[in-house]
Amino acid sequence: MKRLRFLLCFRGIKGLGYLCKDPVSLAALTRVSGCRAVNTKMALFDTKEKSKAGNRASAVVSRISQVFLPLWRWVEPNLAYFMATRQPTLWVMGLIAGLLAGAATILFREGIAMIQYLWLAEMSEFVATAARLQPWWIILIAPAIGGLIVGLMLEYMLPSKRAFGVADVIEARVGTARRIPFRQALGSALVSIVSLGFGASTGREGPVVHLGAAISSYLGEKLALDGKGYRTLLGCGVAAAVSASFNAPIAGVLFAHEVILGHYAASAFVPIVIASVAGTVLSRLYFGETAAFIIPDYQITSYWEFPAFAILGVVCAIVAIGFQVSLIGSDWFARRFAIKLWLRPVIGGFMIGAIACFYPEILGVGYEATNQALYGLMTLETLLILLVLKTAATAISLASRFGGGVFSPALYLGAMAGGAFGLIAASVFPEFASSGGVYSIIGMGAVSAAVIGAPISTVLIVFELTGGYTLTIALLVTVAIAHGLTQAFHGRSFFHWQLEMRGLFVQDGPHRYVVKNTLVREVMRSVPDDTSEEIFDPASGAMYLREGDSLESALRAFDASGDQFIAVVSGTKTLKVSGYIWQVDALRRFNSALIRVSEEEHR
Repeated sequence: MKRLRFLLCFRGIKGLGYLCKDPVSLAALTRVSGCRAVNTKMALFDTKEKSKAGNRASAVVSRISQVFLPLWRWVEPNLAYFMATRQPTLWVMGLIAGLLAGAATILFREGIAMIQYLWLAEMSEFVATAARLQPWWIILIAPAIGGLIVGLMLEYMLPSKRAFGVADVIEARVGTARRIPFRQALGSALVSIVSLGFGASTGREGPVVHLGAAISSYLGEKLALDGKGYRTLLGCGVAAAVSASFNAPIAGVLFAHEVILGHYAASAFVPIVIASVAGTVLSRLYFGETAAFIIPDYQITSYWEFPAFAILGVVCAIVAIGFQVSLIGSDWFARRFAIKLWLRPVIGGFMIGAIACFYPEILGVGYEATNQALYGLMTLETLLILLVLKTAATAISLASRFGGGVFSPALYLGAMAGGAFGLIAASVFPEFASSGGVYSIIGMGAVSAAVIGAPISTVLIVFELTGGYTLTIALLVTVAIAHGLTQAFHGRSFFHWQLEMRGLFVQDGPHRYVVKNTLVREVMRSVPDDTSEEIFDPASGAMYLREGDSLESALRAFDASGDQFIAVVSGTKTLKVSGYIWQVDALRRFNSALIRVSEEEHR
């Protein structure tokens, strides 16, 4: 034992502690020897081993960081934007909005069928066939009774005294602080249900689009979404409503982007697709997977027909322009007469009933007559008569304050115009002309695209409504010509015309909307309350503005005067200075609005 202690303590044998790698054995030796040198060697051994392990870990971390740090620097801002814009929330809310809008669309369609059953004893789309089985006096009186109900609902249920539609959704989209009142939307939907159920010659897409948007607006308000998130959620409700109403999911997505949002931003695409698919699945589970119009397997007979398709585009443009002019003119004519609000739909209902006594095809949405035109089952005379009568009936319905939209009537008119053109073309060039049903399908897309100002989504709607994808080239040519000529003549869609009647010029772009709808009171610097009242002297020749003036007026005033700030006054005889608007503030507001719109449209 003494010998062992001597060896352990002897300084010359420095490597003895490393001969034993086992800590247990080394501890035993330490207890035996009692020598501090062993403990010292053991500590040095542990320190070196830890240092080596640490160096290896540092090397691994360094290699990982060299690989993944540039990737993280690339992903991190995108992920931060993804979370800052609340995309996960929008995806979930898109699903919820799609399901709710789809369910609301189903209830809307069933409500129309139930009211229709009260006087036609029929809940399907075969309205004209059922009307022919009823006495003439029922067809004459029933729309007027429905008009009385609609008039009373407008008088006592809706503060706006009118039903809502697609234009109101666009208005909610362009006004960031505007929300769609949910109760008023429900009231408007009920008005449209009663209107269509009693035979008003309108469409159902406008009311369901507004109802779906109202549901999304309610959800967005509860979640306190910002302007961009709110507008995206609006698009979700619209896409689900369109897809559930027409069994057309792709068209629902494009309609929401093209008509409502006015752009194809990537951040809005995913939630809108989710909503559209959810609405379609719910609708197909309830109504089945069949398209709205079932047509034969049509083919284009010859490529020599394309000049005829181009001419059809011109004809459809004339029909679309005439339709819009009739809607605008009848609305202007109705406003010229001081008639009680509840009486307007009654008079309009009598007029619709009088027409339907002879041609019941004009009642309601008119899908039965449209199907007959697609199958080529109507004569040239009937097609031309229904073309004129449906235009008149829709104009009367909307001018009389019945609820409903214009998309289904536009499809109807396009089918009639295309069918008539096809019969004429077949009589002139029988060896080249395709079936009249082909021209009816193409006419549907051309007239409706020209009326609502949405050529891309309309082409997809026609594809999905008819299930006919073989007529793509001809449909694109006809739609493009009809849309272009309508824009050249009228300059705007029917929805944009409705907005311009309210002073909203969305058609001119975001810069025009900003300067026309931003008021001076939103930009000016108010005078503090504790300062003495300042009186403005108009005789001084200095420029002045009022709080209700537009930003456009302010920018023009700055340009004319060259001043850096202009007084904002109130009062009539004595002008009191309520604040000042600075040119730099006006320009900052204008530029920031344009930047915000540009970012939203491109991300």
